[in-house]
Amino acid sequence: MTLNTHRRGPVRVLDAPDGHDVIIEGRLDVHTVPDIRDAIHAVINEGPGELRLHLGSAEIGDATGLGVIVHLHRRATRAERRLLLVDASDRTTRLLRGCRLERILAPRHSSGGPTPAGVTVAPLTA
Repeated sequence: MTLNTHRRGPVRVLDAPDGHDVIIEGRLDVHTVPDIRDAIHAVINEGPGELRLHLGSAEIGDATGLGVIVHLHRRATRAERRLLLVDASDRTTRLLRGCRLERILAPRHSSGGPTPAGVTVAPLTA
């Protein structure tokens, strides 16, 4: 199986037959969210399938960073795609729990790298 990889600023995208793996790196805050949001909007519009956000190398820096994840969940739902959070840090998991968002944004940890096969994820449901 061949995966196409392309980079859009702080976002790296792996195309897969069943959707897209999106690896977000760095800080999600008021300064980086516009680039991240635009890049993932383009990925959402690219076609059907799961949209897996890999957050292992990302850090939510402020409320804008958390807000963009909630926004992307809503946008993906409207596009009839399922958004999944993969490898969120303990800090991100605590933040989601503290804001009572763990019911719709339930992160899971993968067993390996950001590959479509072997990834354990939780679907986001509203």
